[in-house]
Amino acid sequence: MASMAEGQLAFESSASDFQSLEQKIYRAIELLKAARAEKAAAEQELASVRDQLESQAVEADALRAQLQALRLERSDVRTRVEKLLGDVDAILEQ
Repeated sequence: MASMAEGQLAFESSASDFQSLEQKIYRAIELLKAARAEKAAAEQELASVRDQLESQAVEADALRAQLQALRLERSDVRTRVEKLLGDVDAILEQ
């Protein structure tokens, strides 16, 4: 009888260990699924940020070119105004 009780106890312990292991495996699966979902979201966000960065780089290049053109135009206008002021001074001196 003691042998049968020991066998029953061993079986219950084994079943309990198996259930515990099964729960751990399911938990590991859930953690893996969550990690994969987080990774996919992070990769998508990274792609979005890279697209924004590229777009902003293109816009920054366009703005640099526009600024350079405006500086050249300002320099040209300054030269023309100085010439006109010189001409006005020459007329007033006559």
